[in-house]
Amino acid sequence: MNHNFISIEGNIGAGKTSLASMIARDFNAKLILEQFEENAFLPKFYKEPDKYAFPLEMAFLASRFQQLKDQLGDRELFKTFTISDYYIIKSLIFAGKTLAMDELALYNRFFQIIHSQLPKPDLFVFLYVETPKLQENIKERGRDYEQEIKDEYLDKIQNGYFEFMRHERDMKILLMDTNNLDFVHNKKDYQLIVDEINKEYKPGINRVTF
Repeated sequence: MNHNFISIEGNIGAGKTSLASMIARDFNAKLILEQFEENAFLPKFYKEPDKYAFPLEMAFLASRFQQLKDQLGDRELFKTFTISDYYIIKSLIFAGKTLAMDELALYNRFFQIIHSQLPKPDLFVFLYVETPKLQENIKERGRDYEQEIKDEYLDKIQNGYFEFMRHERDMKILLMDTNNLDFVHNKKDYQLIVDEINKEYKPGINRVTF
């Protein structure tokens, strides 16, 4: 791979963890996977979002920062690069769509302190998947607390990522439309994605549609 630190991002059900895990396996990379199942507020949030949004987002922010700080600062001798299935900006994107204005203002103060202490990825990969297919993927993986996620919520998160990418000038962003791919079960589709990730890119959005 031509990058030292790659972040795979996307909406809920886009295939981030699957792709990051496959690349780490095939290219001897250090793998960082988000520890979201340890967040006790997540099932409660999906049932009562207004009540649990702030503690949920704060818990995620603390967990993500601690994990990335520890993992990115600990280089493994025999690994060629690092790949993660999230980037810390995810915290701000989700918070921006779930928190009230006063809560978001407080949250943003904490986020800016944390964000400045973490390195940016050499390549930010975003897997774009349309909402109906996201819902299919969510149902297929069968996590009970995700089954009631509304299309409107997924649309809000998707738009949050688009807003971030439009305003990010310094980061190399690879925006891939993967709606017509099945990279988990189809080796040719997987290889198409790997080939694109392995290219050199300029800062800003680099779009690829398969």
